[in-house]
Amino acid sequence: MAQTSDVTKMLEKIEADNVKFIRLQFSDIQGLPKNVSIPVTQAEKALTGGIGFDGSSIEGFARIEESDMVLKPDLNTYSIIPWRPENSRVARFICDVHLPDGSPFAGDPRHILKTVLNEAASMGYVFNTGPELEFFLFKRDELGMPTTEFQDLGGYFDLAPTDLAEDVRAQIISALTAMGFEIEASHHEVAESQHEIDFKYNDALTTADNVLTFKFATKSIALMNGLHATFMAKPCYGINGNGMHTNASLFKDGKNSFYDPEAPMQLSRTSMHFIAGVLEHIKAITRLANPTVNSYKRLVPGYEAPVYVSWSGSNRTALIRVPAPRGNSTRVEVRSPDPTCNPYLTFAAILAAGLEGIRKQMEPPASADKNIFAMTDEERKQAHIETLPGDLFTANKCLLEDSLICETLGGHVVEGLNNIAKMEWDSFRTAVHPWEVEQYLSRF
Repeated sequence: MAQTSDVTKMLEKIEADNVKFIRLQFSDIQGLPKNVSIPVTQAEKALTGGIGFDGSSIEGFARIEESDMVLKPDLNTYSIIPWRPENSRVARFICDVHLPDGSPFAGDPRHILKTVLNEAASMGYVFNTGPELEFFLFKRDELGMPTTEFQDLGGYFDLAPTDLAEDVRAQIISALTAMGFEIEASHHEVAESQHEIDFKYNDALTTADNVLTFKFATKSIALMNGLHATFMAKPCYGINGNGMHTNASLFKDGKNSFYDPEAPMQLSRTSMHFIAGVLEHIKAITRLANPTVNSYKRLVPGYEAPVYVSWSGSNRTALIRVPAPRGNSTRVEVRSPDPTCNPYLTFAAILAAGLEGIRKQMEPPASADKNIFAMTDEERKQAHIETLPGDLFTANKCLLEDSLICETLGGHVVEGLNNIAKMEWDSFRTAVHPWEVEQYLSRF
């Protein structure tokens, strides 16, 4: 828990900011943000001893007979929610989840990421990530319910008046900036009504927290404008889906460990080992990075999403790409995750896999420099390029068979993820879809 002096300073700041309510936010194992709201009169209690809640009602957290849990705010995550009225100002903290005895809860995704980051630190590394989140802005119907009706018909990098959501993006950026984000770029994406806002990379815990905040702010501001923001991987057939390309790097003693000016492509042996480790475990990581039935509608050829287990220097058809910048900007871009993922678990798995590659000095396959989508099955076979899991059921099986990723997540989370996957897959495979009715009802 925070030191008494830190708590005192924070309480003084809360009072100076004229805060009336505090939201204590955390993540369930699916990456969905949860929140407990308290009046400011409970701030001291929250910051010193934590606030209790019933974990049995949170997906994958606890059974009813062992449900008592405690939220402990991370003081570094304090921020004012800027779109709330001044006369009832609301602040938020992102919290760690603990058991009543004070020990960390094994099913807390934030704790799992912290554990792997500590492992990296013991090897001298700081793990940085820079996720790029895409989202759609859709219209709502007359009852206020979300639709898939496009809000604009803009295309890649289009400007107003084609991009009618430019003002909404500006509001989102203003809110995120007020909450401490350093925004690097924003633009219209390839598909109609699709957008991307990029924020500066940071240590993986900070960026995982930022992903939760980003989605929370985007959805809230879209709603205020009568729109629906969705991070669903593939909401519309026939156009690009939403990705969350994740740029990753390791720093040691303030220097980028992936950079070696004397090496081929100026990529260090550490970076090669890291890439090899991620590729070795990517099929299991896919269960985390692409966690819904719908995620696999995005991972198909033809829409810029990766399908094949591969890496390359600049080839965007590869799963792992190494962008051009070098020096301290050297990084690998893992292109398979989508923004429905739990960022804490996804970053933890990527890091655990990369660290194993470093420890075991694993070597990646040859880089894939041709358009992999244009290669024949035989050419991919000769190049030893395998395919990502094609559905949630297969990805979940890959997770259960991967001892490293299962050990990283812990038995509690693996059990929860397995139960969620089985229920979602059974529900999907037994449903009668409109496509089936269209194809078969008249024919048979």
